[in-house]
Amino acid sequence: MTTTESLYDRIGVDIGRRAKLEDGIAWAARNAVRYIDIQLDYGENAFTRFDDARAASVRDACERHGIHLGLHTLSAVNVAEYSPILSEAVDDYLKGYIDIFPKLGAHWIVVHAGYHFSADVKPRMEAGLERLKRMVGYAERKGARLLLENLNKEPADAEVHYLAHTMEEWTYYYDRIDSPAFALSFTANHAHLLPEGIPGFVDAIPWHRVKEVRLADCFRNGTEIHLPPGQGDLDFPDMFRRIEATGFTGHYMNAFGTLEDMQAARRTMAEGASAAAMGD
Repeated sequence: MTTTESLYDRIGVDIGRRAKLEDGIAWAARNAVRYIDIQLDYGENAFTRFDDARAASVRDACERHGIHLGLHTLSAVNVAEYSPILSEAVDDYLKGYIDIFPKLGAHWIVVHAGYHFSADVKPRMEAGLERLKRMVGYAERKGARLLLENLNKEPADAEVHYLAHTMEEWTYYYDRIDSPAFALSFTANHAHLLPEGIPGFVDAIPWHRVKEVRLADCFRNGTEIHLPPGQGDLDFPDMFRRIEATGFTGHYMNAFGTLEDMQAARRTMAEGASAAAMGD
């Protein structure tokens, strides 16, 4: 990222599973999108489907079009797994993402802390922390960078709950991992679901460690849903004002609706933030 990038330029699009990676890169190039996320778990995008030639082609395309590629692991894979055999499989899964990272010329990998089943919070958190430490060490050797995302709350009576969805839980992990290969991805809409909201999270986060902010609309203290801006009640201009005031210079990542929804929202978001700033 350069210091001359506008807010519009810094807002990216999460391709996820919406397109084959090569098609997503071509779409991003046509739409002047500089930051994209991709999930490499399914179909043609599964990381096992990339031989050296295909990976080199992706890397060259990103370099040619000035696109920053991020990888996004699947939150359904339980990073807090502790069962024999499955535990080793989760390690191998994360190593698979880290191994493909340099081949694709990626810039970050979003990872998660896993989930618990209400009665096993402590052992799950301990297992997840130790796994993240191992993976950060592996990432250091491979030249990769992991970004730990704050996940969403689940209904109070749900049996399964994501870890690192509160500030307290998120802090448990990042306070115990200190490495240039480890940073944070802040999902603003997940914070909007909690009592302290985005203002509380923004005030508490160590912003020098945040490299990405993820965006979608939702309803205050509501349930997990990824809506285009304007369909929930998240105040995007105020959010941008608060985050930019921290000195954050990283990228934002739209994660809702279709590719076209996310592309259209980039301009709306940037214009709204600019109008709010001029009104201060």
